[in-house]
Amino acid sequence: MAKEKTEKFEDKMKELETIINELETGEIDLDSSIEKYMRAMKLVEECDAKLKSIEEQVNQIVKEDGTLEEFHYEEEE
Repeated sequence: MAKEKTEKFEDKMKELETIINELETGEIDLDSSIEKYMRAMKLVEECDAKLKSIEEQVNQIVKEDGTLEEFHYEEEE
């Protein structure tokens, strides 16, 4: 049975940082730049989705009876 490869959030961020650094140098050809840019956009989308998912989980509080309740933080003025 083949194991599905799932990259960790941190690994995706490191790859994204590497791509950004490569693009900033301007030392790669146009075709490679386009491929790297497309990969970077995919990584950004995946990381954003993961962060939103985590934010939703963090914003829920488990009440004493086991039900979930949305957490609302009000800033003091």
